[in-house]
Amino acid sequence: MELKGKSAIVTGSTRGIGRAIAEALVREGVNVCVSARDAGEIKRAVDELSDLGDAQATGAVCDVRDYEQVKALFEHAVSELGGVDVLVNNAGVGVFGRVEEMSPEDFRAVLETNLFGVFYCCREAIPVMKRRGGGYIINISSLAGANPHPEMAAYNASKFGLNGFSEALMQEVRQDRVKVSYVMPGSVNTEFGGDEPGESKAWQLQPADIARVVLDLLRHDERSLPSRVEIRPSRPPKK
Repeated sequence: MELKGKSAIVTGSTRGIGRAIAEALVREGVNVCVSARDAGEIKRAVDELSDLGDAQATGAVCDVRDYEQVKALFEHAVSELGGVDVLVNNAGVGVFGRVEEMSPEDFRAVLETNLFGVFYCCREAIPVMKRRGGGYIINISSLAGANPHPEMAAYNASKFGLNGFSEALMQEVRQDRVKVSYVMPGSVNTEFGGDEPGESKAWQLQPADIARVVLDLLRHDERSLPSRVEIRPSRPPKK
């Protein structure tokens, strides 16, 4: 895909992995619509992204668990940017704990954000992309989508589901020139899940590492589709 002049939505993009992806896209000349649940964070992100280059940056408040808010996000992006060529589904939450101790509300929040939110965004994106002759959907999953762990049942369920959803969707829309890939990072040095990024976790992946993978996917020739990418720290601590 020729990136310059294209338009993208990146969900959950005011910090961490999503922010790094938004920055990388803007630097490549892609017009970007960021989204998150906090209006102040969106304004700050849009202001800072606008200073990175000539590409346009805009944003909208969106809780991806709410389908009406997702529809409004896409309406905003189409209005401001002219369309959507790239969708990066990055918004995600993690609530960890034993099943018997987890509240139904927390379990529902993880599934609705990490899986239902992706469905809502894809459902809105596909018709827009078809009208533009194609596009690319990249879902940010996790190695937890293939490796179950105790006290991660909700998160595992959401990411296992996301992987299956991504593979089925890829087969549905490939003839419409809409590509679908999913990226499965290992430990990333961000604030996700209440972690504090810092030097003590320098062995972890950085958000920029995931952004580089996203750019690499978008740059692949039209004939090729790396549908699943695993990326992990090269030298984690010895157990």
